[in-house]
Amino acid sequence: MTEVLLGHYGYWFIFALVILGFYGMVVKRNLVKKLIGMNIFQVAIIMFFLSSAVKWQATIPIADPALGTSDPDLYISPLQHCLMLTAIVVAVATNGVAYALLIAIHKRFGTLHEDELLARMTHDLDLD
Repeated sequence: MTEVLLGHYGYWFIFALVILGFYGMVVKRNLVKKLIGMNIFQVAIIMFFLSSAVKWQATIPIADPALGTSDPDLYISPLQHCLMLTAIVVAVATNGVAYALLIAIHKRFGTLHEDELLARMTHDLDLD
């Protein structure tokens, strides 16, 4: 049992990051803190996929005449890395849009706290 816990410490760290990010998205009431929680969650998912691609004693996926091509266990799969590179680009774009929206919300309503924001939005709707 101890070997399972200690042998997968990286996955336990990633699990802790997932919980921390999810906590930030659900519990926090400030929109910036929610966005930071979302970023932590995204990074944890990316780290999970990249850690699943790790193979000890494996090399890059270029055919090496010394190793041959008969045993695919000698090479690392590049699929996870390519997918996570795309996920990083999407995360950067999402963050850019999210911060732009937060700036617009703060300029319009003067707050980023969820409860105050909802109260001010309903107040503005009552005035219309």
